[in-house]
Order: sequence, then structure tokens, then C-alpha cells
Amino acid sequence: MSQRIVIVGGGYLGVQLAKGLDSKAEVTLIEPRSHFAHTPALIRAVVVPELLDQALIPYDGLLKNGRVIKARATSIDANGVTLENGQEVPADYIVVATGSSNAVPFKPKSDSIEAFRADNARGHNMLKAAKSVAIVGAGAVGTELAGEIAHFMPEKDVTLVSAEPSLFPQMPQKLGAELTSKLSKAGVKTVFGAQVKNLESTTEPYSGTLELSNGQRISADLIFPVIGSRAATDILETLPGASKGNSRRIETDAWLRPSELPNVFAAGDVAETGDAMTVVGASRQAPWLEKTLVSLMDGKAVEDTPPYKPWDKAPFLVPLGPQKGNSYLVLFTAGSFLTRALKGKDLFLSKYNKMLGRG
Repeated sequence: MSQRIVIVGGGYLGVQLAKGLDSKAEVTLIEPRSHFAHTPALIRAVVVPELLDQALIPYDGLLKNGRVIKARATSIDANGVTLENGQEVPADYIVVATGSSNAVPFKPKSDSIEAFRADNARGHNMLKAAKSVAIVGAGAVGTELAGEIAHFMPEKDVTLVSAEPSLFPQMPQKLGAELTSKLSKAGVKTVFGAQVKNLESTTEPYSGTLELSNGQRISADLIFPVIGSRAATDILETLPGASKGNSRRIETDAWLRPSELPNVFAAGDVAETGDAMTVVGASRQAPWLEKTLVSLMDGKAVEDTPPYKPWDKAPFLVPLGPQKGNSYLVLFTAGSFLTRALKGKDLFLSKYNKMLGRG
């Protein structure tokens, strides 16, 4: 009899792992939303809302053999997962990949895709009406958003505000310097090393005046707060022996196990694996988990399988709209041509629509 694997969360890690194991085990994916939300394209969709239909992909076509249960999981034990309606889903192995939240409209804030469509429309209409835009937070989402607005709406006055001393200071210096130069040439003003002292919302766009720690005041018709992802770890926090690491992520052992339950794994944004909370991080963990779970189903002990090794330095792609951008590709920093070819032009929409069975 094939073994039962339950995956909680249908984000990047969940869909890749479910797809990979579909022919090798009895797979159940538990996900409260009806559609997969493809985050890189949701940034552009604020500026180009026509993209939203391609970026929201139904789960119906993901699995040929397994099943997707549209529900919210509320608790986990060694025997399986309990859903909000009390239903119990038995499992031999459980993988928790419940992802993270970000500001509206860059990720859905509820389980309703219709509510997210409304959030996207509201954000786009606010952007269309605004003459001046301030973006608070210059991580990947904030920087890409500045580039998208500059490309598609060059008449807007855009300011990108960061508490960091430069763009992506943890990466090779050339990456941040070239992106800053391209933003500047596109008319985007950048303010570095300044905290916002009066941010009214960390999750919703609004209009107002920002007061910065350097004494500067920036008035904007539209302020986008984009100050980082928050791991959705509620279901993991109650497990025996679970403890939190950075950014609310749950610490794991060398085999991505977050608790004293030997058959429960955590991965993606919720797990403190040593990888950043990125699609690239999830894309490294999913194949390792697939291989490890197949070994366990074949009767191997987890300690006899190779432990997970995070990226030393993960690839990092930052398009500034469909034409420009820069990327760190481990051995070198790439410019607009490669960034456009790898991500900027298509934003991986073809890849994920194909993965989820939509042509």
C-alpha cells in the first residue's frame, strides 16, 4: 500500500513537492485558497491588472493521482492533520509549508481570491490616481515595484525609502549599485539609511506624509508599505519542542524537522533553514524533501539520508519592469539582458501555469 503524504500549504514549496510526489505516494495537499497566487507577477499586476488572471492559477489541474482539499488545517499530530471543520486527514508523513504574509496587494490577506481581486483593483486605482508614490522598504518587492511603476507609469513621481545603507547590502556591491543607477535613470528617487518614524500601516497602502529619522518629510498621494514577509507559523508553534528563530520562522533540525515528531517536516518560508524567504529557497528544498521522503518510504532511517544543505549564496533576480534589472547568478552579476530573459519578460508565469496544469 502506498504511503500517505499530507502537505499543508499550496505555495511554491507545496505545489512543487506535491507534483513531484504525485506518482510516488498517496498525496493530499491542504490549501484554503482556490487559486495559487504567483507572487512575482502580483507585483506587476498592481501596475498592469490585466496580468492578474495569469498570476492566479486554480489548483484543479495540479495533481493527476492525489487530491487537493480546499480547507484550513488547524492542528497536527503524529497521525495526521485536523481541519477547521473537524475532519481528520491521516498521514504517514506531513510537510508544513504554510508560507508567509506580506502587505496588500502583493499577497492575498485572506482565503478569498475574490477579496484579493478587489484589493488588487483598489491598489491599481489608487496608483492610477496618484501623482506621487512613496515605497517604504527596499527589499525585492519594494525595489521591483518601483521599477514596474517607473516602466509602465513614467509620469509618476516615485520615491523608494530604505532603512538599509544601500540596496541589498548583503549581496555583492555591484548588484545594488547597478540597480540604484537604473532606478535613478528611470526617475526613481532613493533614500537610504532612514527609518520611517510614523508609518500608519504595515499592511495597507494609504496617503500621507512620512517622517524619516534623518529629518526628511515625504508627502505622497500613495504610500506602499513593503517592509518584509512574516512567516505563517501558527500551526507549527503548538508542536512539542518547536521553537521560533528569526522573522517568526520555526527552527528545524538538519532534516527540516521542527519538533519532536519524527514524521513532520517544515519547509519554505515557515522554516529557519538557512535559506532566505524566496521562491529560489523553496525550489532548492522541494527536490531534497522529495528525495528524502522517497527514501523514508523505502524503509531508510532519516539519519541515514543526507541532511539538507541551504544555498551558500542563492541566485537573486531583480527585474525593474519587463526590460531592465540586475541579477546575482552565483558566479557573476548579470545585467538587463539576462534578467529580462530569465525573469523580467515572463515572471515565470509560463512555468507555474504549466506546473499547475493550465496551458
